[in-house]
Amino acid sequence: MSTRSVPLALDDPVNTAILAVSEDTLEAFQRDPFAEIAGRSGVPVETVIERIRALLAAGTIRRVRQTLLSTNLAAGALVAWQVPNERLHEAFDFMFQRDPFSGHVVIRTTDSETPGSKYRLWTTLKVPQGFSLEKHCNFLASCVDAQAYRIMPAKALFVLGVGHTRRRGMEPGSKSDDLAELMYPNVVELDDLEWRVLTALKREFRPDEIKPDLWDSRAQKAGVSLDEFCRVAESLHERKLLGRFSTFLEHVKETASGERVTRYNALFHWAIPPGREVEAGREVGRHHILTHCYWREAGPEFNNVNVMGVAHGTDKSLVLAHKAAIDEHLASLGIPVTYTNVFWGGRSEIKPSEISPLAYAAWCEEIGIAADNIWILQSAEKLKDADNNNIGDEPYGQEQKCRHADSRGH
Repeated sequence: MSTRSVPLALDDPVNTAILAVSEDTLEAFQRDPFAEIAGRSGVPVETVIERIRALLAAGTIRRVRQTLLSTNLAAGALVAWQVPNERLHEAFDFMFQRDPFSGHVVIRTTDSETPGSKYRLWTTLKVPQGFSLEKHCNFLASCVDAQAYRIMPAKALFVLGVGHTRRRGMEPGSKSDDLAELMYPNVVELDDLEWRVLTALKREFRPDEIKPDLWDSRAQKAGVSLDEFCRVAESLHERKLLGRFSTFLEHVKETASGERVTRYNALFHWAIPPGREVEAGREVGRHHILTHCYWREAGPEFNNVNVMGVAHGTDKSLVLAHKAAIDEHLASLGIPVTYTNVFWGGRSEIKPSEISPLAYAAWCEEIGIAADNIWILQSAEKLKDADNNNIGDEPYGQEQKCRHADSRGH
């Protein structure tokens, strides 16, 4: 069957059945992920492969890949940037196009003016082992004329998943009977074999690669047998380094069938009294609507917010109703909220953050940074506990600033 004859609509019952499973329910490493999707969805495996390949080729699925728990592989953070309005979209383009270590890049707004509203550009950032997150941010700031930035490493994680298909039509207040799982970031070192397998494992699949025996070519790329590849992959999962095998929908832009998976991307903020962050995060994370939930210290710039969650939806009032249900749940438990807000996503691009130290060194050479003596991380503990990271101390020489800082096209 040709790609053009395969139904691409998200509400096609076969596509819905497949995507409800394939978006974010296949945890760990799957030796035969398409057979697993078939078994859980009730759709024949040949049809699963055909539909996923066609949806990927059409751009409705934006990528198919094995996800990683990258918080355990590289120092990472959510970063909020204060950039002059006239440079905002140029800064967005630079982060998305020129920095392979910035993943999600989003321009956000609030419904009312708050101290944090001036931070319009938000990115997720991973910097590979051996390099400094703060110095990387200083460098990016010099490239985009950022006036200030705020680094917010995750102190704990409660929810990591997408699953837009299964969240459609979800009622506000829908939540698990159990507390959200508590996960603490813990960076793990890998040997050469493990890095080779991980690098081959995480690369997203092209449409022509969506077929049975999915991992054969990846094992060849890593230079090992298929059995060895799977053994190493499973050991990486045991060390809490793998997330899910996922088919990610294009949830911001219009799909090939003229649909939008979501229209509103909301970053919820709550300020919880110190000492109750984990308790509150596990309660907030019980709510099924959230795709992400974590404990991050946002500091005085954001009224000391420390619990954040992300929700998506096609109706703004419904997204706010989900937020209200979470607020009511916290109040019913006697968990005080001293401040709360919603940052709405506008322009958005998403790509996996690169986490390879070799890739970082190559990028440094390409862009004009002395990686050997400027970017080596001196204190992992100092980075972990980094607090207020407003720029201005110039930790590097003028000659090491962004080679493209004066190029407005980047």
